[in-house]
Amino acid sequence: MGNARNIAFWVVLFLLILALFNLFSGSGSTLQSREVSYSQFVTAVNNDKVASVELDGEQVRYRGTDGKDYVAIKPEDAQVTDLLIEKDIPVKADRQQQSGFQTFLLSLLPFLLLIGVWIYFMNRMQGGRGGGAMGFGKSKAKMLTEKQGRVTFDDVAGIDEAKEELEEIVEFLRNPQKFSRLGGKIPKGALLVGPPGTGKTLLARAIAGEAGVPFFTISGSDFVEMFVGVGASRVRDMFEQAKKNAPCIVFIDEIDAVGRHRGAGYGGGNDEREQTLNQLLVEMDGFEANEGVIIIAATNRKDVLDPALLRPGRFDRQVTVPNPDIKGREKILNVHARKTPLGPDVDLRIIARGTPGFSGADLANLVNEAALMAARVGRRFVAMEDFEMAKDKIMMGAERRSMVMTPAQKEMTAYHEAGHAIVGLSLPKCDPVYKATIIPRGQALGMVMSLPEMDQLNYFKDELEQKITMTMAGKAAEIAKWGEDSVSNGPAGDIMQASSLARAMVMRWGMSDKVGNIDYQEAAEAFRGGGAGGFSISAHTKELIEEEVKRIIDEGYQNARRILEERKDDWERLAQGLLEYETLTGEEIERVIRGEPPHKGDDEDDKPDTGSAPSVTAIPKTKPKSKPKGEGGMEPEPTA
Repeated sequence: MGNARNIAFWVVLFLLILALFNLFSGSGSTLQSREVSYSQFVTAVNNDKVASVELDGEQVRYRGTDGKDYVAIKPEDAQVTDLLIEKDIPVKADRQQQSGFQTFLLSLLPFLLLIGVWIYFMNRMQGGRGGGAMGFGKSKAKMLTEKQGRVTFDDVAGIDEAKEELEEIVEFLRNPQKFSRLGGKIPKGALLVGPPGTGKTLLARAIAGEAGVPFFTISGSDFVEMFVGVGASRVRDMFEQAKKNAPCIVFIDEIDAVGRHRGAGYGGGNDEREQTLNQLLVEMDGFEANEGVIIIAATNRKDVLDPALLRPGRFDRQVTVPNPDIKGREKILNVHARKTPLGPDVDLRIIARGTPGFSGADLANLVNEAALMAARVGRRFVAMEDFEMAKDKIMMGAERRSMVMTPAQKEMTAYHEAGHAIVGLSLPKCDPVYKATIIPRGQALGMVMSLPEMDQLNYFKDELEQKITMTMAGKAAEIAKWGEDSVSNGPAGDIMQASSLARAMVMRWGMSDKVGNIDYQEAAEAFRGGGAGGFSISAHTKELIEEEVKRIIDEGYQNARRILEERKDDWERLAQGLLEYETLTGEEIERVIRGEPPHKGDDEDDKPDTGSAPSVTAIPKTKPKSKPKGEGGMEPEPTA
């Protein structure tokens, strides 16, 4: 349909250009003729200097005896024909084919051409959907069909509770009498809320595959336009289409683009966005009934949505789609590994245990990276080693073996990372050390990674204090080995993590007796952002907060120094082992500390069965936009 419309446009454009050419081609000869007055024409006739004449309305075109062409405009009462016949001059008269109305239409052709081109390009800018220039307010919702890749609930794993709630909606569409006989009404809307990558859009596609009813999909940004009222018109048109196909499902992805809190921010918000939201509210639950149309929306920013959008009657259900637990991660890995040939040594449960905090998208990326690594070395299947390497690449970054480090830099990195590992092994509340490396990865010169034994839902004060102690062990190791004046900028990342965690303990989690159980973090952020709910924190309170943060970090640093002094021999052995082997796993670290070789003879497969995300997973609670880093990532250079 779109190609036919484009071809028709170009055909019409060609015809218009051809008509313009014909309109002005008649005057082409005039442009090449010399214009003279009528009296000069009469004089030339009387002096026998005219060879031939062509009459065209008021124009008199003639060729002189000198071979040149001339043109003159005759008066209305002039009798040119009698004069020419009397002088025996050949005369030719052109028939007048164009009426006055035709001449008027031809004069309008340039303007019609410009208007047509403008309408065409404006239609293209609006996505080319229906109605030409009048299609600005048409909905951009697309109807999904099975041709685009059918997804079912069998393809969704790890979020069983969310899937059950949405399966009920599908069951209602299939068998409404089952619920209506008990007085139940079909839900009008379901809001999927969760972090990025947890499978919200995949759930919506599964509903489309299972429901067997028309399924429209649209993005929240498709409603927003530069023209006020266009978004509201598109909302109306979308619901009109949905009502014609009821019962049906409409999926709005990233609804926070149009559903933000009205009146928020400076200037009272954007008129176009607020009109669009108002229309959406009315269509979902307004004066007129809207039966048979279920709205499903997805967002990871529920906090910015307008309260009127979240009330029952509009979004009756708010389905949380969290990051999966260990069982959910195993199911997700099984789904993504269906088309991947796995080696006999691959145990997806072990991989699931080693990936706490991973979302469904992260796990899909893990399987894909493992397959790419296996293909790179020419394997016919994906081995456990490929999964371990892919996991390390995702969590710690790609190895930068081409990076040249001087022996002094390498030695400092080894003692720095060994300090993290020794302190982490000495503290009972720290997560077990999974791997230590002095090979540069990402932006770090070295890294120590820790593995939680299970998914952590809560963090306790003594546990957080020990995490800070392990984090500050890198700087303590450098100072204990080379003195205060030789400390490098390597601990910059450690100090940032320790400061963020200590501030969260003091300002948000009420873990300081001096500051008390008051949430200063949200108040400080609101005040900095200019929010209406923010309030100023007094200078005395700020000083008290900084004193407590400094005290927690200093105590962690002193404890790390003490542990390194007590286990100096173990620390030295581990540092030398890292210099020799560059990368050591958890069991290999234990052997090196005992003075044994890292490997048990030829048994290369005796490695820890898990790997993990960094042990400082509490830090993202204060900085949710950043991913957690490994302990002790030495930075190669200070960041601006």
